[in-house]
Amino acid sequence: MSCIYGTADNQYPVPSTKYQVPSETHMAQHFKDLVAWQKAMDMVTEIYKLTDSFPKREVYSLTDQIRRAAVSVPSNIAEGQAHYSHREFRHFLRHSAGSLAELETQLLLAERLGYADHPSTEGSLQRVHEVGRILNGLIASLPE
Repeated sequence: MSCIYGTADNQYPVPSTKYQVPSETHMAQHFKDLVAWQKAMDMVTEIYKLTDSFPKREVYSLTDQIRRAAVSVPSNIAEGQAHYSHREFRHFLRHSAGSLAELETQLLLAERLGYADHPSTEGSLQRVHEVGRILNGLIASLPE
């Protein structure tokens, strides 16, 4: 079985993953179908914009750590989904949740250090918490 990606004019058949269609008993066909991954990607974009204004002296320290923690979230979701096992998927989702906790800590530290103002940090933290709630729901939905 394959699915079609591309525009109406240029469609490319792409072999599907092990799972045929998303349903209550199957994982999403592709990690890009997961709301958790989509929201995490939006969060990463927001984090990159926020950290662009950090002092240049922090580019290889806190800025880099924040960006790496943020990128780790959708990356682990994608990697876990690609393993085709609920057990392994859950393992990688838990890594994503750990990266969210790391990211939250680092954002709070950036605010304390004056690298970001409260409204900017609060908006990013709301996004982090939203992704966390979605991740927790996804973890809970996976059979043991």
